[in-house]
Amino acid sequence: MGKILAEQFPEYDLETIDVVDDILRKHKILTAINLLLTFARYGWGIACRHREFRDYFYRTSFIFHTIKRLVARRLEPRAEEFAFSFQTQSLYDARIPGVPHFVYTDHTHLANLYYPGFSRRWLCSPRWIELEKTIYEDATKLFVMSRQVARSVTEHYACRPEKVACVYAGYNFELKPLPLRNEGYANRQILFVGVDWERKGGPELVAAFQIVQKTIPDARLVIVGVSPQLDIPNCEVIGRVPLEKMQEHFVASSVFCMPSKVEPLGIACIEAFMNKIPVVATRINALADMVEDDKSGYLVEPGDVTGLAAALTGLLSNPEKCRRFGEHGYNAMQDRYSWEAVGRKIRFEIVAALPQSGSASTGAVVTAPAQLR
Repeated sequence: MGKILAEQFPEYDLETIDVVDDILRKHKILTAINLLLTFARYGWGIACRHREFRDYFYRTSFIFHTIKRLVARRLEPRAEEFAFSFQTQSLYDARIPGVPHFVYTDHTHLANLYYPGFSRRWLCSPRWIELEKTIYEDATKLFVMSRQVARSVTEHYACRPEKVACVYAGYNFELKPLPLRNEGYANRQILFVGVDWERKGGPELVAAFQIVQKTIPDARLVIVGVSPQLDIPNCEVIGRVPLEKMQEHFVASSVFCMPSKVEPLGIACIEAFMNKIPVVATRINALADMVEDDKSGYLVEPGDVTGLAAALTGLLSNPEKCRRFGEHGYNAMQDRYSWEAVGRKIRFEIVAALPQSGSASTGAVVTAPAQLR
């Protein structure tokens, strides 16, 4: 994100801080203390696998205040130098008192309540949720990656709608145009990409695929990124592949399927569209923004195996529709999901919020890895 902001704000010197590499890894004792506190507070949830450990690690009051204190120690003595501060993710507070502060996030904790089957018992501590709320309250402007997250910060955290801007997100890869190798969308190949088989809806896809085969016996399913133990006809499990090889699997498929149960963003969906491949996905979070139902693909409800099978059958049996949907998705990605487009939207909002008489020429950018949500 620092590179995108540097391109959009050439008039500012940007100081970028990685909250993991530049803050936490330099204070290993504090990190170790938080490990113990995480297990003490969330041990049951970790054991039951309600969430991954890294998600719980960043949701203790201790680590919240620790990061806030360490960032302040580094930036506050030079507060007058900064025109604004900017942070990615909403797991910590990198605000400098008196300096306009902007937050860009792909998720809120309470947005999990929108997912079917999610229980309130799985939420993190009420104290941490109150701390999370202060991030949104204290921000000058909140940028989000999907309309569902925009809805969450207004419904769950009582943010004013005018304080929230949905700017979406860009894709983190460069694609060299490759010719499609899917027989004009007639090879009837479905592609699944993901490392988290359960969360990405893999079992539901397999069940749907077996229904599809009753109508289209020569349909094929290719699974990339994970290696579930399956024994079904016409199903190829490839497992992990280098990122530079991923595009080869997209251009060899007629349809990409992402039936996730929980999905903050879904970069693989963008990658499918960038290769002009139509998408069948679940109607959740950013996926509902990316896939235009009956225009670039189909949206089904999470866990709806019958609906998933019907959507896949409808596309596999109509190569011309696959081509049309893929072209529509490709064109939509250029307008909404390039980092250049996202950066322009962010710059417009930040410039509008900054004091016109300010003389500071530096911006502070505090980043967190994208997988932390």
